[in-house]
Amino acid sequence: MGAATGVALVAAVCASGPERAAAVRTAVDVRPLPADRYRSTAADDRRSQQATALLVRQCMAGRGHPGFPLDPQMPGTSLGLTAVATDYGVLDPAAARRWGYGWDPAVAAADRPKGRRMTGDEFTDWASCTRQASTRLLRGVDVQGGLVRPASRAVEIGKQAEADPRLRAAWDAWSRCMAAEGFPGYPDPVAAYSDPAWSRGSDGNTAHTPRERATAAADVACKLRHHTVEVWQTVQAQEQAADIAAHPASYAAALKALRTSRANVAEVLRTLG
Repeated sequence: MGAATGVALVAAVCASGPERAAAVRTAVDVRPLPADRYRSTAADDRRSQQATALLVRQCMAGRGHPGFPLDPQMPGTSLGLTAVATDYGVLDPAAARRWGYGWDPAVAAADRPKGRRMTGDEFTDWASCTRQASTRLLRGVDVQGGLVRPASRAVEIGKQAEADPRLRAAWDAWSRCMAAEGFPGYPDPVAAYSDPAWSRGSDGNTAHTPRERATAAADVACKLRHHTVEVWQTVQAQEQAADIAAHPASYAAALKALRTSRANVAEVLRTLG
Protein backbone atom coordinates (compact mmCIF):
# COMPACT_ATOMS: atom_id res chain seq x y z
CA MET A 1 0.00 0.00 0.00
CA GLY A 2 1.33 3.41 -0.94
CA ALA A 3 0.92 6.71 0.86
CA ALA A 4 -1.89 7.78 -1.48
CA THR A 5 -3.83 4.62 -0.73
CA GLY A 6 -3.38 5.17 3.00
CA VAL A 7 -4.67 8.73 2.75
CA ALA A 8 -7.61 7.55 0.67
CA LEU A 9 -8.43 4.95 3.29
CA VAL A 10 -8.44 7.57 6.04
CA ALA A 11 -10.57 9.92 3.94
CA ALA A 12 -13.08 7.18 3.25
CA VAL A 13 -13.44 6.26 6.90
CA CYS A 14 -13.73 9.88 8.02
CA ALA A 15 -16.26 10.66 5.31
CA SER A 16 -18.43 7.69 6.16
CA GLY A 17 -18.61 8.74 9.81
CA PRO A 18 -18.22 6.49 12.84
CA GLU A 19 -21.84 5.35 12.62
CA ARG A 20 -21.10 3.63 9.29
CA ALA A 21 -17.69 2.14 10.19
CA ALA A 22 -17.55 -1.64 10.45
CA ALA A 23 -17.59 -2.47 14.14
CA VAL A 24 -14.59 -4.35 15.54
CA ARG A 25 -16.19 -6.83 17.93
CA THR A 26 -13.60 -9.63 18.02
CA ALA A 27 -9.99 -10.23 16.98
CA VAL A 28 -11.34 -11.63 13.70
CA ASP A 29 -12.71 -8.18 12.81
CA VAL A 30 -9.30 -6.50 13.08
CA ARG A 31 -8.41 -5.59 9.52
CA PRO A 32 -4.91 -6.02 8.04
CA LEU A 33 -2.62 -3.00 8.11
CA PRO A 34 -0.11 -1.94 5.43
CA ALA A 35 2.96 -3.09 7.36
CA ASP A 36 1.54 -6.56 8.05
CA ARG A 37 2.82 -7.99 4.75
CA TYR A 38 6.39 -7.25 5.85
CA ARG A 39 6.10 -9.14 9.15
CA SER A 40 5.89 -12.80 10.00
CA THR A 41 2.41 -14.10 10.70
CA ALA A 42 1.20 -16.48 13.41
CA ALA A 43 1.25 -19.21 10.75
CA ASP A 44 4.87 -18.33 9.92
CA ASP A 45 5.78 -18.63 13.59
CA ARG A 46 4.12 -22.03 13.90
CA ARG A 47 5.91 -23.34 10.81
CA SER A 48 9.22 -21.96 12.07
CA GLN A 49 8.72 -23.72 15.41
CA GLN A 50 7.97 -26.97 13.60
CA ALA A 51 11.09 -26.63 11.45
CA THR A 52 13.20 -25.79 14.49
CA ALA A 53 11.90 -28.85 16.35
CA LEU A 54 12.78 -31.11 13.41
CA LEU A 55 16.28 -29.67 13.10
CA VAL A 56 16.86 -29.95 16.84
CA ARG A 57 15.70 -33.57 16.90
CA GLN A 58 18.08 -34.40 14.05
CA CYS A 59 20.93 -32.61 15.80
CA MET A 60 20.17 -34.32 19.13
CA ALA A 61 20.21 -37.73 17.47
CA GLY A 62 23.67 -36.94 16.14
CA ARG A 63 24.79 -36.09 19.65
CA GLY A 64 23.67 -39.39 21.08
CA HIS A 65 20.06 -38.59 22.03
CA PRO A 66 17.89 -40.73 19.72
CA GLY A 67 14.14 -40.36 20.01
CA PHE A 68 14.35 -36.82 21.41
CA PRO A 69 10.81 -35.34 21.59
CA LEU A 70 9.74 -32.63 19.18
CA ASP A 71 8.05 -30.67 21.95
CA PRO A 72 10.11 -31.25 25.11
CA GLN A 73 9.59 -29.70 28.52
CA MET A 74 12.41 -27.79 30.18
CA PRO A 75 14.36 -29.54 32.95
CA GLY A 76 12.97 -27.15 35.58
CA THR A 77 9.62 -25.45 35.93
CA SER A 78 8.32 -24.09 32.65
CA LEU A 79 5.61 -21.49 32.15
CA GLY A 80 2.90 -21.33 29.54
CA LEU A 81 2.55 -17.75 28.34
CA THR A 82 -0.30 -16.41 26.27
CA ALA A 83 0.03 -12.96 24.69
CA VAL A 84 -2.85 -10.55 24.24
CA ALA A 85 -4.75 -11.45 21.08
CA THR A 86 -4.72 -7.93 19.60
CA ASP A 87 -2.85 -4.63 19.83
CA TYR A 88 -6.06 -3.04 21.06
CA GLY A 89 -6.56 -5.04 24.23
CA VAL A 90 -9.74 -6.96 24.96
CA LEU A 91 -12.38 -6.87 22.21
CA ASP A 92 -14.79 -9.73 22.87
CA PRO A 93 -17.57 -8.85 25.35
CA ALA A 94 -18.11 -12.43 26.52
CA ALA A 95 -14.38 -12.99 27.11
CA ALA A 96 -14.15 -9.68 28.99
CA ARG A 97 -17.02 -10.63 31.28
CA ARG A 98 -15.57 -14.09 31.94
CA TRP A 99 -11.81 -13.52 32.05
CA GLY A 100 -11.31 -9.77 32.39
CA TYR A 101 -7.87 -8.83 31.11
CA GLY A 102 -6.58 -12.38 31.37
CA TRP A 103 -7.54 -15.62 29.68
CA ASP A 104 -8.87 -19.09 30.26
CA PRO A 105 -6.13 -21.07 32.06
CA ALA A 106 -7.02 -24.04 29.86
CA VAL A 107 -5.76 -22.10 26.82
CA ALA A 108 -2.33 -21.65 28.38
CA ALA A 109 -2.31 -25.30 29.46
CA ALA A 110 -2.97 -26.37 25.87
CA ASP A 111 0.08 -24.41 24.73
CA ARG A 112 2.46 -26.10 27.14
CA PRO A 113 4.97 -28.64 25.76
CA LYS A 114 3.47 -32.07 25.12
CA GLY A 115 6.70 -34.07 25.19
CA ARG A 116 8.57 -35.48 28.15
CA ARG A 117 10.86 -33.37 30.31
CA MET A 118 14.43 -33.32 29.01
CA THR A 119 17.29 -34.28 31.28
CA GLY A 120 20.04 -31.92 32.40
CA ASP A 121 22.52 -33.57 30.04
CA GLU A 122 20.09 -33.27 27.15
CA PHE A 123 19.48 -29.60 27.92
CA THR A 124 23.12 -28.70 27.33
CA ASP A 125 23.07 -30.27 23.87
CA TRP A 126 19.55 -28.94 23.21
CA ALA A 127 20.73 -25.34 23.70
CA SER A 128 23.54 -25.87 21.21
CA CYS A 129 21.24 -27.63 18.72
CA THR A 130 18.70 -24.83 18.99
CA ARG A 131 21.34 -22.25 18.10
CA GLN A 132 22.39 -24.42 15.18
CA ALA A 133 18.79 -24.69 13.99
CA SER A 134 18.38 -20.91 14.17
CA THR A 135 21.50 -20.44 12.06
CA ARG A 136 20.13 -22.86 9.47
CA LEU A 137 16.72 -21.17 9.26
CA LEU A 138 18.32 -17.72 8.92
CA ARG A 139 20.70 -18.76 6.15
CA GLY A 140 20.88 -16.00 3.57
CA VAL A 141 18.57 -13.75 5.62
CA ASP A 142 19.54 -10.13 6.19
CA VAL A 143 18.44 -10.01 9.81
CA GLN A 144 19.40 -6.49 10.88
CA GLY A 145 18.90 -4.76 7.56
CA GLY A 146 15.75 -6.62 6.61
CA LEU A 147 14.03 -9.01 8.99
CA VAL A 148 13.87 -6.70 12.02
CA ARG A 149 13.13 -3.53 10.04
CA PRO A 150 9.32 -3.59 10.49
CA ALA A 151 9.62 -4.19 14.23
CA SER A 152 12.13 -1.40 14.69
CA ARG A 153 9.97 1.04 12.73
CA ALA A 154 6.80 -0.05 14.53
CA VAL A 155 7.92 1.72 17.72
CA GLU A 156 8.39 5.07 15.99
CA ILE A 157 5.22 4.67 13.94
CA GLY A 158 3.31 3.85 17.12
CA LYS A 159 4.50 7.08 18.74
CA GLN A 160 3.41 9.05 15.68
CA ALA A 161 -0.01 7.42 15.77
CA GLU A 162 -0.42 8.16 19.47
CA ALA A 163 0.24 11.86 18.81
CA ASP A 164 -2.40 12.04 16.08
CA PRO A 165 -5.30 14.34 17.14
CA ARG A 166 -7.88 11.84 15.86
CA LEU A 167 -6.55 9.03 18.02
CA ARG A 168 -6.12 11.34 21.02
CA ALA A 169 -9.76 12.40 20.63
CA ALA A 170 -10.88 8.77 20.31
CA TRP A 171 -8.99 7.78 23.46
CA ASP A 172 -10.37 10.79 25.33
CA ALA A 173 -13.92 9.79 24.39
CA TRP A 174 -13.25 6.24 25.52
CA SER A 175 -11.71 7.50 28.78
CA ARG A 176 -14.74 9.69 29.54
CA CYS A 177 -16.99 6.74 28.82
CA MET A 178 -15.09 4.61 31.32
CA ALA A 179 -15.33 7.33 33.96
CA ALA A 180 -19.06 7.73 33.34
CA GLU A 181 -19.47 3.99 33.97
CA GLY A 182 -17.78 4.38 37.36
CA PHE A 183 -14.33 3.10 36.43
CA PRO A 184 -10.94 4.87 36.35
CA GLY A 185 -10.56 7.28 33.45
CA TYR A 186 -7.51 5.53 32.03
CA PRO A 187 -5.69 7.58 29.38
CA ASP A 188 -6.02 4.77 26.85
CA PRO A 189 -7.05 1.08 26.60
CA VAL A 190 -3.44 -0.10 26.96
CA ALA A 191 -3.28 1.49 30.41
CA ALA A 192 -6.45 -0.33 31.42
CA TYR A 193 -5.12 -3.65 30.17
CA SER A 194 -1.79 -3.26 31.98
CA ASP A 195 -3.15 -1.92 35.30
CA PRO A 196 -1.08 -3.53 38.14
CA ALA A 197 -4.33 -3.94 40.07
CA TRP A 198 -5.07 -7.05 38.01
CA SER A 199 -2.24 -8.89 39.80
CA ARG A 200 -0.76 -10.77 36.87
CA GLY A 201 1.04 -13.90 37.92
CA SER A 202 4.33 -15.29 36.68
CA ASP A 203 2.50 -16.78 33.69
CA GLY A 204 1.07 -13.39 32.72
CA ASN A 205 -2.54 -14.30 33.56
CA THR A 206 -4.70 -12.20 35.88
CA ALA A 207 -6.74 -12.97 38.98
CA HIS A 208 -10.11 -12.50 37.18
CA THR A 209 -11.56 -10.55 40.11
CA PRO A 210 -15.11 -9.15 39.84
CA ARG A 211 -13.70 -5.62 39.62
CA GLU A 212 -11.30 -6.61 36.85
CA ARG A 213 -14.00 -8.36 34.85
CA ALA A 214 -16.41 -5.46 35.24
CA THR A 215 -13.70 -3.01 34.12
CA ALA A 216 -12.85 -5.10 31.06
CA ALA A 217 -16.53 -5.40 30.13
CA ALA A 218 -16.93 -1.61 30.33
CA ASP A 219 -13.71 -1.21 28.34
CA VAL A 220 -15.12 -3.29 25.48
CA ALA A 221 -18.50 -1.56 25.61
CA CYS A 222 -16.89 1.89 25.44
CA LYS A 223 -14.71 0.85 22.51
CA LEU A 224 -17.77 -0.30 20.60
CA ARG A 225 -19.81 2.76 21.55
CA HIS A 226 -17.16 5.23 20.42
CA HIS A 227 -15.58 3.22 17.57
CA THR A 228 -12.22 3.47 19.30
CA VAL A 229 -10.55 0.60 17.48
CA GLU A 230 -11.81 1.71 14.07
CA VAL A 231 -10.21 5.14 14.51
CA TRP A 232 -7.08 3.52 15.96
CA GLN A 233 -6.67 1.30 12.92
CA THR A 234 -7.32 4.14 10.49
CA VAL A 235 -4.57 6.27 12.03
CA GLN A 236 -2.16 3.33 12.12
CA ALA A 237 -2.88 2.53 8.46
CA GLN A 238 -2.08 6.09 7.39
CA GLU A 239 1.14 6.26 9.41
CA GLN A 240 2.33 2.88 8.16
CA ALA A 241 1.51 3.63 4.54
CA ALA A 242 3.40 6.91 4.74
CA ASP A 243 6.44 5.20 6.28
CA ILE A 244 6.45 2.51 3.60
CA ALA A 245 6.26 5.15 0.87
CA ALA A 246 9.09 7.13 2.49
CA HIS A 247 11.43 4.11 2.86
CA PRO A 248 10.73 1.78 -0.08
CA ALA A 249 14.21 0.24 -0.17
CA SER A 250 14.13 -0.66 3.52
CA TYR A 251 10.74 -2.32 3.25
CA ALA A 252 11.78 -4.13 0.07
CA ALA A 253 14.73 -5.54 2.02
CA ALA A 254 12.37 -6.58 4.81
CA LEU A 255 10.11 -8.40 2.37
CA LYS A 256 13.08 -10.15 0.76
CA ALA A 257 14.35 -11.28 4.16
CA LEU A 258 10.90 -12.57 5.13
CA ARG A 259 10.56 -14.52 1.88
CA THR A 260 14.04 -16.03 2.30
CA SER A 261 13.17 -17.06 5.85
CA ARG A 262 9.94 -18.66 4.67
CA ALA A 263 11.80 -20.53 1.93
CA ASN A 264 14.29 -21.88 4.47
CA VAL A 265 11.49 -23.09 6.71
CA ALA A 266 9.66 -24.68 3.79
CA GLU A 267 12.79 -26.55 2.74
CA VAL A 268 13.31 -28.00 6.22
CA LEU A 269 9.67 -29.05 6.52
CA ARG A 270 9.84 -30.65 3.08
CA THR A 271 13.04 -32.61 3.77
CA LEU A 272 12.58 -33.52 7.44
CA GLY A 273 8.84 -33.36 7.96
